[in-house]
Amino acid sequence: MLGQAENIRIGVEGDASKASLTISCGSAGFLIALFDFLIIVASSFISYFSYHYYFYDSVVDNGVALGTGIVAGALFLFQAHLFDLYRFAYLVTPGRHFSRLVFAWLTSILLVTALLFLFRVGAVFSRGAMVCFAACALGLLCLWRVLAARALHGLLERKAITGRRVVVIGEESEVAPLGAPALLMRFGLKELARFTVGGAPLEGLSAAELAKLDGAVALAREQRAEELVIALDWSRADLIRSVEERLRASPLPVRLLPDRVVRSILERQSASPLDPLPTVELQRAPLTWPEQLEKRACDIVLAALALVILSPLMAMSALAVRLDSPGPVIFRQRRAGFDGATFAIYKFRTMRVMEDGPQVAQTRRNDPRVTRVGRLLRQSSIDELPQLFNVLKGDMAVVGPRPHALAHDDEYRGAIASYAFRHHVKPGITGWAQVNGQRGETKRVEDMARRVDLDLWYIDNWSFTLDLRILWRTCLELARPTAY
Repeated sequence: MLGQAENIRIGVEGDASKASLTISCGSAGFLIALFDFLIIVASSFISYFSYHYYFYDSVVDNGVALGTGIVAGALFLFQAHLFDLYRFAYLVTPGRHFSRLVFAWLTSILLVTALLFLFRVGAVFSRGAMVCFAACALGLLCLWRVLAARALHGLLERKAITGRRVVVIGEESEVAPLGAPALLMRFGLKELARFTVGGAPLEGLSAAELAKLDGAVALAREQRAEELVIALDWSRADLIRSVEERLRASPLPVRLLPDRVVRSILERQSASPLDPLPTVELQRAPLTWPEQLEKRACDIVLAALALVILSPLMAMSALAVRLDSPGPVIFRQRRAGFDGATFAIYKFRTMRVMEDGPQVAQTRRNDPRVTRVGRLLRQSSIDELPQLFNVLKGDMAVVGPRPHALAHDDEYRGAIASYAFRHHVKPGITGWAQVNGQRGETKRVEDMARRVDLDLWYIDNWSFTLDLRILWRTCLELARPTAY
């Protein structure tokens, strides 16, 4: 479908491959911030040592110099971040922003001096040493920024700088002026592909354009894009709303670029043609990267501990399944996970059938397909324990929306508009819907809609304490089994 669709331009990944070293705009900012900090700490040592040795013929305590440098460096990084001094467009044009750097450094020195006075340790430092420190660090910071800018320009010429990987969606008139240099310098973006929509000025999205948007979401998943970017005329609010709604099937952040009129206004007010321009965030990622790291770490620890503690129970369950009925011990079925990616879920086999196709019948009460051992495993939820291996593999989380068979996903995606939003996070072994009574067979669409509403509430309100609360309520649910 992607190859046959019209007005789709796939980005050339080979451009960056010409360089032996490739770094992102964000990595460049991080590295320069790191060197800023090291320069300030080194300046503290050099200044205090030189001043005290020259004027007093003594050597200052290394701990004093180190502590002063660390505090001053931390304060400067905070100030520089507030002034956007680590945005890539500012890094390559340092001369236009030296006033911000000077102000950030002088403010940091004043704060350090105030802290020394408040903690009554100012007598340890002479005013001359502090002035030397301020001047030395400022000079080295300015020199370093100039050298770093030259190095970044060299990397740009070799196409060794890359931005956030994005898929661009917009009108031809809006995306045409946005070439690779403009996207990188103005917005810090690296275009993977470009999809054009909204050709008719007064009509909504056609079926072909809706298919393009679905293709954009699929390509963003395949190419591991970091964002979806929209470039549309801001006067076409209905078109923007339609595109935004269609893209909500993806968990990626969605940003709206300023249109030509807004860009022209902002560019006239910019001090440099390389200054970054603001964007509008239409959809944020469900979890920030620190939250993702926190949740993933907890999943690994909990899954590993559970496997160790429950391994005897799992071994006995596997033996019981093997002796009770012919067939494999582990039942594998394809499910849709994060961002709709397909994975094989593991469960102890509890039925005489191994359904995994376009037609999968939901388990119902007193289902004749369930084996004798399978009924006990399902009632106690022991059949779900092999999913701990899915958690370790990264396909699932301990807590999240329960994944459904692909056949059921296809069925309910068309009936429930917000169904696809469940894939904005990893599916879980247990979830908010399950501890609120929404488990088992869904005889009506309304039943599944209620489950989806609870899943979406969990996604919008996630916290570590909420996961702990769900785990505790899951333990209580297991004490009074209701599954079948």
